[in-house]
Amino acid sequence: MTSTDTVTRGPVKKARPEPVTRTVTRRSTAGKDLGSVDLEPSIFGLEPNRAVLHQVVTAQLAAIRAGTQSTKTRAQVRGGGAKPFAQKGTGRARQGSSRSPSMSGGGVALGPKPRSYRQHTPKKMVRLALLSALSDRAANKRVALVDQWGWDGPKTKDAVATLRNLKITGTVLVVLADDETIAGRSFANLPNAHTTSFGQLSAHDVLRSDWILFSDRTLPGSAEAAASAVTEVADEPAPGAVAADTGTEAAVDTGTAAAVETDTDTETETEEATTDA
Repeated sequence: MTSTDTVTRGPVKKARPEPVTRTVTRRSTAGKDLGSVDLEPSIFGLEPNRAVLHQVVTAQLAAIRAGTQSTKTRAQVRGGGAKPFAQKGTGRARQGSSRSPSMSGGGVALGPKPRSYRQHTPKKMVRLALLSALSDRAANKRVALVDQWGWDGPKTKDAVATLRNLKITGTVLVVLADDETIAGRSFANLPNAHTTSFGQLSAHDVLRSDWILFSDRTLPGSAEAAASAVTEVADEPAPGAVAADTGTEAAVDTGTAAAVETDTDTETETEEATTDA
């Protein structure tokens, strides 16, 4: 190594392969083959980042913890105000309170107290972990797709028949739209099926299930999912729309009242002129 050579310092960014295009078979709830669908490469075609997956899932599991455990210190335990025995003459170690942590019935030294186990995780890491989990399921052929549910009412029998027709075994995560309540209630009684909404999908939910089941409306990267999201946003009124309408109505009412007052003043002046004449 000569004095003219440059030394690279700091972390070196790992070169990751380009996203690959994977396909999934689109079926009906009866199991009929409806063709294949190309999955979005930027969502289902990435190389899983195991380090980010571990950190994000650990943070998600930590956030679930209630953190309500609590113990009492020697100051919080009732009693112990009197000296338990004499300072000298007993042959025992001197004690000033019977609630010392070294005595039975005493407080707990350095015990757990209520706390929050929540960890701060950047949004980019949460997104990368979810994409890594989805890509892992797609690489292992564990992604299923149905066109629509098409059920008239909630029936567990229909949900069981659908999983049997799709040849899904083990645990399955069913991703539903917000208004697909019939399908959600149909899968509710199945111990091996878990449901989640399209907006609440997380890396932990994907990894703890053997299969992930989408519909045309909830498949990430599909035109149906994008149209469904746009429709839900359009149905919600804008925050300033109600205020704007109220202000417009108030302005119209004010203008009408002013016009009525003007007409009344004109009639009064006409009557006075007629009386003077």
